[in-house]
Amino acid sequence: MIEKILIVKNRAGIHARPAALIAQTANKYACEIIITRDDTSVNAKSIMGIITMAAGYNTSLIVKANGTDEQEAVQALEALFDSKFAEE
Repeated sequence: MIEKILIVKNRAGIHARPAALIAQTANKYACEIIITRDDTSVNAKSIMGIITMAAGYNTSLIVKANGTDEQEAVQALEALFDSKFAEE
């Protein structure tokens, strides 16, 4: 299992478009991916689950991946967060 803290860097936070990008990216991998904020954990492959986290600018999220391609999955999500979801 891999665990990584990712910071929401885009000013608008995670709304529908970034949530869709996260879910699309996560769905490319076979491993289980969970995103946690405070006491709430959601499946990273679920757009609605991600939106319900209401993660605004500068929010810290913990991404946990478990499976054969976990390393690649976390790296892809990290790149997505670092790119600010191509919004800025």
